[in-house]
Amino acid sequence: MRTTPQFASASVTRAGRAGLTRLCLLLGGVATVVSLIGSWTPSLWGDEAASVLSATRPIGSLIPMLAHVDAVHGAYYLGLHLWVALFGSSPFSVRLPSAFAIGACAAGVTWLCGRFGSLRFAALGGILAAVLPRLTYAGEEARAYAFDAAIATFLCIVLAEMVLRPHPARRWWIAYGALLAIGTYAFLYLGLMALVAGAVVVATPHLRGELKRWAVASAIALAAASPVIVFAVRERQQISFLSRQDVVSPGSVLVQMWFGSVAVAVVAWSLILVAVVPWLRAAVGRRRSGGPWDPRLEPVAVAWLLLPMGVLVGASPLFAGYTSRYGTFAAPAAAVLMAIGIRRIARARWAAVAALATVTVVVAPVWAGQREPYAKNGSDWNAIAAVVSAHARRGDGIVFDEGSRPSRRTRLAMDTDTAAFAATRDLTVRTPYARGVTWHDTAYTVPDAAARGRFAGVDRVWLVEYAIDGAADSWGASGLRSLGFRVAETFAGHRSVVYLYERGAAGPTGPAAVHGGVLDGGRVRAV
Repeated sequence: MRTTPQFASASVTRAGRAGLTRLCLLLGGVATVVSLIGSWTPSLWGDEAASVLSATRPIGSLIPMLAHVDAVHGAYYLGLHLWVALFGSSPFSVRLPSAFAIGACAAGVTWLCGRFGSLRFAALGGILAAVLPRLTYAGEEARAYAFDAAIATFLCIVLAEMVLRPHPARRWWIAYGALLAIGTYAFLYLGLMALVAGAVVVATPHLRGELKRWAVASAIALAAASPVIVFAVRERQQISFLSRQDVVSPGSVLVQMWFGSVAVAVVAWSLILVAVVPWLRAAVGRRRSGGPWDPRLEPVAVAWLLLPMGVLVGASPLFAGYTSRYGTFAAPAAAVLMAIGIRRIARARWAAVAALATVTVVVAPVWAGQREPYAKNGSDWNAIAAVVSAHARRGDGIVFDEGSRPSRRTRLAMDTDTAAFAATRDLTVRTPYARGVTWHDTAYTVPDAAARGRFAGVDRVWLVEYAIDGAADSWGASGLRSLGFRVAETFAGHRSVVYLYERGAAGPTGPAAVHGGVLDGGRVRAV
């Protein structure tokens, strides 16, 4: 005979909720600090430049830009625009909202675990969310991914509350639909959380009668988000370059998507298997024997972890729709399942502490590496700014490599830190980003700029070329030589080479000769 399940919501006292709320606030603050520490150290990089330049342009030019590019990031850019107006656009400032978002995410994971277990289990989930590498990376990046993780977490809290209630009220479906619509505006692929909700409804016996409400709420939410969906289809060529990269591989999916290193991945996946395998075995046994059903967190977490990203990974051969960072909104599910795994193997308090300490030890090097000067895609814009700020003279000209794709162009070092380049004059800029319909500047070639008189009266020009593995581009070199400039000094950087050209200067006749100084962690040291 099937017994009636005991719903956890009925057993949570007011005092218990108050204790859980305090714990959520505490661990949310801890997660914010963990993400925030050292966030100012790495140079901004191309994706963050898109955020900063979009946020600092006038609203009157931002809206037309979104009609051409980056509409899927429009909600984040508008929010960051207001933030920058109040707090400025330094790396620390523009990354701070993401740290707050990860704090909210960790608080949400704490609440989610606390609704299915003890305060100790809640604390375990919150701590793991605070240190999980994908979330600590999102928490120090000026992009929307941290907010995506927070929205997905709160959406799953709504699903969990419905699982815990024998007769969920209509307001829960309204909350679900609202979060799904907001999430889709924040990040298009958050719309796939509708699949998670559907799976949870099907897996939960007393919710199966709610399938119609799920379908209606999901349809209304996605219809409300249809403007951003339409623009995403129109602007899909923006991510077409992903189809030319080997972005789907065992390493990118099993390691880089959530864990950042092989050591973390081994520990994390082991804990996840410990959580999932016994639950699946027990679920199959109950189904065969007709035993009692009880509300569990595992169905929510498993569907959240696997379904959305499974769709994106599976569809990647057909269209460019996946890169590891897209999995950020599913990362909290990994933290939840890791917490369940630790709870399952660590009945004694000391065993839980030992398991958590192991996780901390393996994630610490990843966390530290995320805060190194060149941690963001090798970007060394801080170092470029340091050289020009230290050595440029009033009236010097400056030319930037325009040969690489927009997100790698060295000009972004100046656009994101204009004060460091105050002594120089941009000689090749054609359309500043604030007056165009893209998020970046457009520029003339050196000959075209010279034909417009840009080099008249200029005797010193800084040329900043993009470089990989010590091999620098030569986008502007021949044009400067044809105007009578010669290399006077060279500063070799991590992903760039900064040349000082002077008219008629004695010395090397081309940029292949590197001498004069080397960038060392953003500082210039003599050689």
